[in-house]
Amino acid sequence: MTNQVPRISESEWEVMNVLWDKAPRTASEVIQALQATTDWKPKTIRTLLDRLVKKKVVGVNQDQKVYTFIPLYTQTECQHAEAKSFLNRIYGGTMKSMLVQFFEEESITEEEMKELRALLREKAGKDNE
Repeated sequence: MTNQVPRISESEWEVMNVLWDKAPRTASEVIQALQATTDWKPKTIRTLLDRLVKKKVVGVNQDQKVYTFIPLYTQTECQHAEAKSFLNRIYGGTMKSMLVQFFEEESITEEEMKELRALLREKAGKDNE
């Protein structure tokens, strides 16, 4: 991630999910997609789009008659920034304390444990390079 991903609200995530699903999209297409899953009014969706443009998370292509909107960050970049922010706010930036809490309170399948072990081995290998 080369530059800091701006924080986005829960509602703005909904708009981003629509754009990550398929972009570019016109405002009308975004509105139509969101009205299928929410009870939001078109004006609300337009406001959210405008906010995302102001935050420079969404870009606007003004080359055509109808403006189209595109995400300026990937879903992975936004997820990473959000996870980092969550970890800092809730767990003081410590991954271990978060994992300990999840392991103590959530049931985890044998398959999930295998995947986690593989990820940890892979990470340990990269750190030793």
